[in-house]
Amino acid sequence: MKKVSDNWQNAFPAGKVGPEFWPDFEENAKNAGAEIFKVKTAAEAKEIVANLAKFTNAKKVVAVDSPLQTAANINVELQALDVAVYTEPTDIAEHAESADIGISTVEFAIGESGSLCMDGYSFESRLVTMLPPIHIAFLNSNLVVPGITEAFETIAKVYENGYISFITGPSRTADIERVLTIGVHGPSRLVIIAVDEAGNGGVN
Repeated sequence: MKKVSDNWQNAFPAGKVGPEFWPDFEENAKNAGAEIFKVKTAAEAKEIVANLAKFTNAKKVVAVDSPLQTAANINVELQALDVAVYTEPTDIAEHAESADIGISTVEFAIGESGSLCMDGYSFESRLVTMLPPIHIAFLNSNLVVPGITEAFETIAKVYENGYISFITGPSRTADIERVLTIGVHGPSRLVIIAVDEAGNGGVN
């Protein structure tokens, strides 16, 4: 999968990324309507995704694979539940619109706004976050910056061309008679699975 950068970890401002900024992110993300599950290891995330698939009666999932998802063995778990999982770019393009769940991994989180920052250079990475009604986003919980300023400092170090997404809660709009509506222009649910472990379960 093509990315804006394969070296996000080295782009964070010194002393401006870490788990100490997690509480602000968690509070603001929840205030924006995100659902958050924080686990110690990627393996623990498997049950969360499986239960979500069961409770929503999901039949089709599109996923952009990452080290976190691989460590959690998500695809195998879903397939054992008779859920079709599509991970190839051409398959994602074909099935994203009719999928029940999209799964991605984001680069880091922003405490100040409760937002996720996703490297969206590849077309398939954008499709899985925008078209299915439920978006599950994997996040390394250690990769949280305090504010928007630090987020843009980070992006400026790696960005030359491509596409960056900021995701804050589920899709919402109030442009029709000023009535807030959820899920019109994107997912109606944003589920964030934050994993503490690094290494093979982290974003390197």
